Amino acid sequence: MTANPTRVLVLNSGSSSVKYQLLDMADGARLAAGLVERIGEETSRLVHSPLATGGDKREQEAPIADHEAALQAVAAELAADGLGLDSPELAAIGHRVVHGGQKFTAPTVITAEVLAEIERLVPVAPLHNPANITGIRTAQALRPDLPQVAVFDTAFHTTMPESAARYAIDTATADAHMIRRYGFHGTSHAYVSRETAKLLGKDPSEVNVIVLHLGNGASASAVERGRCVDTSMGLTPLEGLVMGTRSGDLDPAVLLHLSRNAGMSTDEIDTLLNKKSGLIGLCGDNDMREIRRRIDEGDAQARLAFDIYVHRLKKYIGAYYAVLGTVDAVAFTAGVGENAAPVREAAVAGLEALGLAVDAGLNAVRSGEPRLISPESARVAVAVVPTDEELEIATQTYDLVSA
Repeated sequence: MTANPTRVLVLNSGSSSVKYQLLDMADGARLAAGLVERIGEETSRLVHSPLATGGDKREQEAPIADHEAALQAVAAELAADGLGLDSPELAAIGHRVVHGGQKFTAPTVITAEVLAEIERLVPVAPLHNPANITGIRTAQALRPDLPQVAVFDTAFHTTMPESAARYAIDTATADAHMIRRYGFHGTSHAYVSRETAKLLGKDPSEVNVIVLHLGNGASASAVERGRCVDTSMGLTPLEGLVMGTRSGDLDPAVLLHLSRNAGMSTDEIDTLLNKKSGLIGLCGDNDMREIRRRIDEGDAQARLAFDIYVHRLKKYIGAYYAVLGTVDAVAFTAGVGENAAPVREAAVAGLEALGLAVDAGLNAVRSGEPRLISPESARVAVAVVPTDEELEIATQTYDLVSA
């Protein structure tokens, strides 16, 4: 083992996929990245980018039976670049874990007890935690000698006060079934809020930021002096903003109505709200580029979907402005937030009395760099800050194991 190994492998294990990046924390350089998808299906696909060498992407399609086979395939691709999992330069493996409940408030070295607690949380994250657990166990089998670290999507939001985290239902029932608002996309909100402060030339402890993570999944957070005090997602990632295929906020009686009057089962309602709602439910598309193209052609259904999306977004900006009292910046991030100028413009339109405005010219610029898009005279900065969840996971992992 080298004296100071500096590489971290980041794994994001889904139910039928594994995303990965290998980073060198000495300088933050990405050495390799890739994706294995359709695990367990007749034809699986692996795409590997050897970033360290600048070589071409390598793709292969062949059956990959399970996550163990997937990680072995990833290890083989890394080894082909001289970056194998047996490298003495590898300091740790960092795992994205979606749900950490109330217990995990920071990155955590994975032990048998930690794994058992992640498993105990499966009822509140049935789609995500089982896949995360599978990825962890597989990686442990491949490198049992290496520190494995869990970085939780929910951890950044554990600083919310009880007044924001509690639902107004019977307390005993809520506690018995772990029902409360946890929030998600925490690694993104943590990274973007810090980068926004840096963009303003300030320490995170000096600024209040509203972060808008707008991808196919979308969430907002109110970050007060570096600590999350409210966020839009709740017990699950279904609550909050209108998303690509998720409804976001909904009168809970809608579920009862669908059960009693439409005869829909729990699974059918779950599918409706998570996979057939949001933008795709409103207009048949969940790609904002396609929706904007349809709007330009005069499509009324696409226009309505866009307007509903923006209306919900604007409500959360106003709500979190009220929660924070004073706001230094509103930061847009993720696929839609970073690339859809019309969404950014529409979201702050009419909020000039709150000090919010965008400069049309600055907003139209496409860039992969953090940038301000508000006029110099604006009281509140409006920023576009590309998120980097893999770097955030790698940083938290490396900081923990090297401490």
